[in-house]
Amino acid sequence: MLNKKNLTWANSIQIIDRTQDLNETDPLYAFALDELLCKQAHVSGTSFCHIWRHPNAFILGQRDSRLSGVTQAIQWLESQGSIPVVRNSGGAAVPLDLGTINLSLIFPKATSANIHFHQDFEKMYELIREALSFTGLSIDKGEIQGAFCPGDYDLSIAGRKFCGIAQRRQLHAYSIQAFVISNGSGAKRTQLVRSFYNHATLDTLLDDYPQVTDESTGSLEELAQLGPDADQIFIDAIKRTLTEAQTITATSLVNNDLKQSHIILPNPETIRAVADKLRKRYSIR
Repeated sequence: MLNKKNLTWANSIQIIDRTQDLNETDPLYAFALDELLCKQAHVSGTSFCHIWRHPNAFILGQRDSRLSGVTQAIQWLESQGSIPVVRNSGGAAVPLDLGTINLSLIFPKATSANIHFHQDFEKMYELIREALSFTGLSIDKGEIQGAFCPGDYDLSIAGRKFCGIAQRRQLHAYSIQAFVISNGSGAKRTQLVRSFYNHATLDTLLDDYPQVTDESTGSLEELAQLGPDADQIFIDAIKRTLTEAQTITATSLVNNDLKQSHIILPNPETIRAVADKLRKRYSIR
């Protein structure tokens, strides 16, 4: 049963589901759209949930981009078919594929409130916990040793991480971003990340990058026994949870899903232009 008290912040959030839109090959397209949605949130006061995925990207943190052997590591990733980019939010390296669902919660900032960033992270934790409540499993938070992109808001089931959360703040709006490993093998992803660090670190001190282990990470398919359709089950659960948190009105719901026709997204050319700016600003160096 939905705990609506926890999700009062979702009362008027608008859902943008791009999980079936795989035409844009640039992984930074989604991050650029988040940037523009932040600006739109400031102007309109609207909050958004942007859901997306990418078939073959490797997202570096800014610290990763400064590792001593990163150029060789980038070449190796490209030889493996991955598209490497540096993101503008916090965190370390994360591989993306069709079995990893990305969520961005985007909010305008309160005019004068000085909200601690942990309260923002709690919103994403609350959403994912409520969305997965049907499994009957405990969704725990806290850093998981050996996981890639480690942090205080690692989300885990039975001690294995399936989700990481980061944040991006603008002057008048902010986004909380999560990756959720839904399908496939957690160990295969840890092996990819560990291989990246093996190529990227050369003479780097061990403390300067995550020490990734295979037993640290799993997918919802593995940990919650959701089967091969775990990705769509999770996407539907997120959308259903947000929909149920809405104030129900005749104009806000159509067939038990949020009407999205009134959401005017930036045109693709504008989004691509912002993606190019992000690429130049957060380049491999």
